[in-house]
Amino acid sequence: MKINPGSIYNWYRNSIRNPKYRWWMILGSLAYLLSPIDISPDIIPIVGQIDDFLVVSIMISEISQLLLDKMKNKNLSKDSFKQDDSKEEGKTVEVEAVSLD
Repeated sequence: MKINPGSIYNWYRNSIRNPKYRWWMILGSLAYLLSPIDISPDIIPIVGQIDDFLVVSIMISEISQLLLDKMKNKNLSKDSFKQDDSKEEGKTVEVEAVSLD
C-alpha cells in the first residue's frame, strides 16, 4: 500500500482545523516528538530528525494560520461594528415642524 505524503498533510491539516480534534492533534504531535518510537529513529544523525522537523513545522504553520485567521475575523468584526455606528451618526432625519399657536 502506497501512502501519498500530500494526503497525510491534508488529513493532518483538516483534523487540526476541526475544533473537535484540534487539541488531540496537538497533543498527539507532541507525544510523537517526545516518543522514542518514530518513523525514522532519532539515533540516526540528521535523517532521524527529519520526521520530527516535518511534524513541528506543519503543526506550527497550521496553528499560526489558525491564529491569524482568528485575529483577522476579530478585526473584521470590530471594523464592521465601527462602520455600523458611523453610518447611524451620519444619517439625516427629516421632521415636520408644527406651530403651537
